[in-house]
Amino acid sequence: MAHDTSNQADQDPCIKVQIRDQPSINSLPSPFEPHQDSSPHPSQSNEDDTSPVSNGNIVGVSDRAPEKKLTMFALGLAVLEKGASGLGALGFVWATVVLLGGFAITLEKKDFWFVTVILLIEGTRIFSRSHELEWQHQATWSLTSRRSSFRAIKSRSRLLVESVKYIFKPFSLKSSNIANDVLSKSRQALDQCNGSRSARCVQRRSTMRQLHLLPHASWVFLSQNITGLFNCLQLLSAIACVVLTLMRLAAQDFGKETKEGNKENRDSALNIFYSLALAEALLFLAEKAFWEWKVSYCNLLEQVNAECQLGPSGMLSIKRFFYDAYSKCVTGSIFDGLKMDLVTFSEELLISSSHDEQLIGVRILLALSTRSHFSDDTLRKVGTSMVVIDRLIEMLNWKNPSEEEIRYSAAVIVSKLASKKQNALRLAGIPGAMESISSLLYSDPVNHTQNYDFSNLNLLGLLILKKLANDHDNCGKIGNTRGLLDKIIDFTSIGQGMGMHLKAVKRSLQLVKMLASTTGHTGLVFRREISEIVFTTSNIRNILRHGGDHLELQRLGLEVLTNLAMDGEARERIGSTGGMVKELLRLFIQPGITHDQNAVRVEAGEALAMLCLENKENCRRVLKEEKIIERLVEALEDPVLSINSSRILRNLCAFGAPEESSQLTGVLAAFTPVLNAIMTERVKLVEVSLGVAVQMLKITSAHKLTEELHNACISDADLVIKLVQILASYEYPSIKVPRIRRFAIELAIEMMRINKSYVRLFNEAGMIRELNRVANTTSELECFNIFSGSVGLSKHDVSLDSLVDMALTLMSRC
Repeated sequence: MAHDTSNQADQDPCIKVQIRDQPSINSLPSPFEPHQDSSPHPSQSNEDDTSPVSNGNIVGVSDRAPEKKLTMFALGLAVLEKGASGLGALGFVWATVVLLGGFAITLEKKDFWFVTVILLIEGTRIFSRSHELEWQHQATWSLTSRRSSFRAIKSRSRLLVESVKYIFKPFSLKSSNIANDVLSKSRQALDQCNGSRSARCVQRRSTMRQLHLLPHASWVFLSQNITGLFNCLQLLSAIACVVLTLMRLAAQDFGKETKEGNKENRDSALNIFYSLALAEALLFLAEKAFWEWKVSYCNLLEQVNAECQLGPSGMLSIKRFFYDAYSKCVTGSIFDGLKMDLVTFSEELLISSSHDEQLIGVRILLALSTRSHFSDDTLRKVGTSMVVIDRLIEMLNWKNPSEEEIRYSAAVIVSKLASKKQNALRLAGIPGAMESISSLLYSDPVNHTQNYDFSNLNLLGLLILKKLANDHDNCGKIGNTRGLLDKIIDFTSIGQGMGMHLKAVKRSLQLVKMLASTTGHTGLVFRREISEIVFTTSNIRNILRHGGDHLELQRLGLEVLTNLAMDGEARERIGSTGGMVKELLRLFIQPGITHDQNAVRVEAGEALAMLCLENKENCRRVLKEEKIIERLVEALEDPVLSINSSRILRNLCAFGAPEESSQLTGVLAAFTPVLNAIMTERVKLVEVSLGVAVQMLKITSAHKLTEELHNACISDADLVIKLVQILASYEYPSIKVPRIRRFAIELAIEMMRINKSYVRLFNEAGMIRELNRVANTTSELECFNIFSGSVGLSKHDVSLDSLVDMALTLMSRC
């Protein structure tokens, strides 16, 4: 395993050249060095990881699950309800078995009817109570259909009145006209009614938002009104029971003693029955009082809705949740409701077949998954339910305008789920998931209303794909999805109005960068496929050319070019695109003041260095630019540009065409700054400067080297000692500067070739010892020009081991 030993050995102060530290933008990972991190985007910003829904903090939350207040409230109500029901059952048995069974003949007529009326009243209350929860559930639906029913009733009533009016009107010569008027008005009324209905419900589905039991009296028989009716019946029954029982208990006139002498038992039996009935009614009234106190006075439902931040529409969800919890406590164990929470409740609604239940469920999940207090727990629970994940993925395909809110909310939830690695793997593993996600990137305005918002769906689709692309396997699935790469590239076009879809351009560039930087065989295929799309390079060129006000987009575009250029065929495609090399040079050499401007310059230089690597045509295109060598030499003095300028100059010299060698002699003007850079302690600058120095020595003489060393105030011995110290400092290959030992040995070989006197200096400095040490520690890390993650690309022609042998051979001859 390679060890990073970037610390230099102590050097003689007289040969150190102090240069101010380079900005941190040059320390970012690049393809010129390997990355141990397997992530395809080590420098990827998390700026866009937030969803379109605000993640504001929740104020006044005393518990991580505010809905527990409702389940505890439901538990208290259930205790009172079951207590009342138990007493009622006992009273019913007592009345039927003891009173009406044992004392029916001896009961006074008054008590017989009191007992009968009380039993009927209690039966009415129990019946209405058993069915109230069903109607309470039904009453929690949206009230839109109530308004629509009023419109329908109004239209139909107007139609009926006008029809009757014209029927009983005396016939005249204009009867045919009147008939036509009636028909036309009838059609208009029906069209108005049907039109409003079709606008709300484009597809066939069964809805039961508000149940109408009679066609022309829905305002009476709405489920909400029936719930109120049942509630009134219960209250009246309980009050009537309290009044009747108190009347009999106070009077105590249960009749005279019979011949059998059983008046005492009869009186006791009646007192027990009336007491049971009174206790039952009082418990029920206490339950209702408790209900009203918490709901109406303490506003418990509103409080929980505010703490969960479900919004105005959340009251329907909270009511439905509370009724469900209360119903479970009443119909089953009183502790069943305590097991409920809003996440489980919303999941159950989400997988139902009812559109309204799906809407309630997705709204709850959206609110909880986008709130910082609840997001982690919610996503963890949703991520373990494959049924829910599958339904959310399915919802991404729903393109009906009436389902836009469901689709949008599902997309936000999926984007949140994709932030977690395990959830992302589950999402991508669902058959057809990538196709569903890619459907968010397409728009079909012809088949939808003008209000259908595709831009947010496009952004969410790109965000989901960007998060999924964090995993190497998911990148492969993205690439295998038919037409998806082409659609992603389409979003990189700035078009006529760049500001209209600036965020989409940014996210698409981030996604393309992540895909292009994928390691291994998958990355190789991606880079080739992306570069083969004819719009890729031209879109990026337009961003570089016209995106001066959007430096981040330019930087992302340059990073994409750098990653794509790791492929040899892609380098040629990029370089042959009209004006691309010119734009890169313009961005690289232009003056920069701010950090963002300098970041763009650094990325442009890195892209140019990559394009010139092992590509004669691109080197020729660079050299065609006016005074380019002079500009690159001047850039060596700029701390921001020095590293990439050195890389470009080295590649121009190493891979340029032989017929351009005369033009490359201008590189010799950089001898002094290059030698000074070698003597610094900035390891990256030292590495690239060594590489440039090797190429310069190949086209110069020993006299020129001596002259330049004198101009830089560096002696021959100083340079030799520096090279030996570099090899001594890096006992093992370095990840940060993988080519520094190679370039140091190459420079030593060139120095000994042009002037044999250097052999003696290297021997005296202990070069043979360091070369033998390097021979024992060479690795594949030092055999490549660039890296895709930890995978080496563009292998050097000569291995490091061969270079060591060449150096030892030269030293042994003298």
